[in-house]
Amino acid sequence: MIIPPAMKKTTEARPPSEDLIRLLSEFDLSVGELALGLREIVLKEAPAAVEKMFRVYALVFWYSITGRMTDAFCHVVIYPKGVNLMFNRGAELEDPDGVLVGEGKIIRHIKVRRPEDLKNPHLRKFIRAALKHAKSIARERELAGRTKPPSARRRPLK
Repeated sequence: MIIPPAMKKTTEARPPSEDLIRLLSEFDLSVGELALGLREIVLKEAPAAVEKMFRVYALVFWYSITGRMTDAFCHVVIYPKGVNLMFNRGAELEDPDGVLVGEGKIIRHIKVRRPEDLKNPHLRKFIRAALKHAKSIARERELAGRTKPPSARRRPLK
C-alpha cells in the first residue's frame, strides 16, 4: 500500500514561521531554544496538528486537531524565564505519578526550564494522551450532532 506523503508520520517537525521566530527573538536565547525544542516535540507527536499563536502576558503556541481553540489539546507557553507545556484538559488525564502541575478545575502543565527537561519522557506521554483525549471529545461531540467533522464544514469563498 502506498501512503501519500501528507499522511506519513515525519521524523522532522515543520520549520517555524518567520513570525514565530520574530516573536521568540524578544526572549532570552535560552528560553527561545526551549520553546523551539518543545514545539518540535509537540509536532513530532502530532504532525497533523494545526499550530496557531497569540501574545498576551506570555507568547503562546497552541495546537488543535481542528484549528479551533476549543479543540486545542496543548499549548507551549513562553514566559521570560521559562516555558510551560499546558494541557487544556490536563485534570482529566491520568497522572498517577503527579507529574502535572496545577490545582484548577481543568488546566495542568509541565514546566520546562533547562535543556535537560526536554528529555523528560512525560512530555511525549502527556502530549499523546492529551491528543487522544481531544480526539475522543471531538468524536463524542460529532456523534451527538453538535459539530461537523472538519472535512464536512464549508470553507469560505475566496
